[in-house]
Amino acid sequence: MNGKKSKALIVAIALAGASLLGSSAASAAATAPTLVLSGGSTVFGLSPAIIVATAGAPGNVAFSVGSTVVVGCEAVATTTVAPFVAKCSWVPAAAGPAVLNAVLTPTDAVTYTVANATPLTVKTGTPVQGIVPNPISLYVDTVLASGSTGVLAPRFGISCAVTSQFIVGQTIVFRVYGNDADLGGAVLDSTNVASAFVTVAGVATPIPLAYGNHSGVAFWTAVLKTGAAPLYNTLGVINFKVTVTTKDRNTVKVLATKLAPRMLNGKRVRVNGAQVYDRVSYYRTVPVNPPLMGATAVWQSNFTSTSQLTLFAVPTN
Repeated sequence: MNGKKSKALIVAIALAGASLLGSSAASAAATAPTLVLSGGSTVFGLSPAIIVATAGAPGNVAFSVGSTVVVGCEAVATTTVAPFVAKCSWVPAAAGPAVLNAVLTPTDAVTYTVANATPLTVKTGTPVQGIVPNPISLYVDTVLASGSTGVLAPRFGISCAVTSQFIVGQTIVFRVYGNDADLGGAVLDSTNVASAFVTVAGVATPIPLAYGNHSGVAFWTAVLKTGAAPLYNTLGVINFKVTVTTKDRNTVKVLATKLAPRMLNGKRVRVNGAQVYDRVSYYRTVPVNPPLMGATAVWQSNFTSTSQLTLFAVPTN
């Protein structure tokens, strides 16, 4: 009788041990590997962004933007050796912020479970210059006018330094440079511009831009004086935009190509007695009738908040 009880006890212990081993294996299978996202930075309209997923185990990664899976990145295999990396080439549909996600399906489904990466928020850059497909491109900055003294003097003792931070009482100078593709990339000046002005939120009348010689350099300028009313004195970000409209024209410059003899040390290059030619680009002027209407470009800052044009109160200490 005692022998039978002993055998039953041994069987029960064996079954319990097997049960514990099975539980341990199940626990091991429930381990989720790490999955970290990086990259994804680009400028809208340019090269694709490369999203990188680094995993703690090999497998396939599904990349998505928001809830939409990136086409072609539904199951990207990681490298087979650590670090286990998978990459996805992503073309943003628009500028601005986007939330990137990734899910790893491990190759070893016994040891690992599916893993989700912590979402990564990236911002696709917006081109700041000009308007596409507008032929005009613009460059805009702001500088401190010379002549300020005392607490309003330049922080580093240099006037006309490019800056975005000003103090009430200082004079802000807007500087604008531009080019026109319809004129073969020619500089925008008073001969080809019909109107140019700066619109500032809170200022009733747009400030006209004037083109002229500034210490030997020519560019467009407009002045915003700050100080006690009626001068501009609203603290914080100064919202403004620059608008430039070119004149109507009867001719445009068109990009063309032509054959030009190859030259070396002032002499024509010949191979087996034959002249060698290269195809080169150039602009040729062609008439248009009716006249080509002038184009309008609007520049508005897309800089980060810390780089926006800002007006501060006079320091108290």
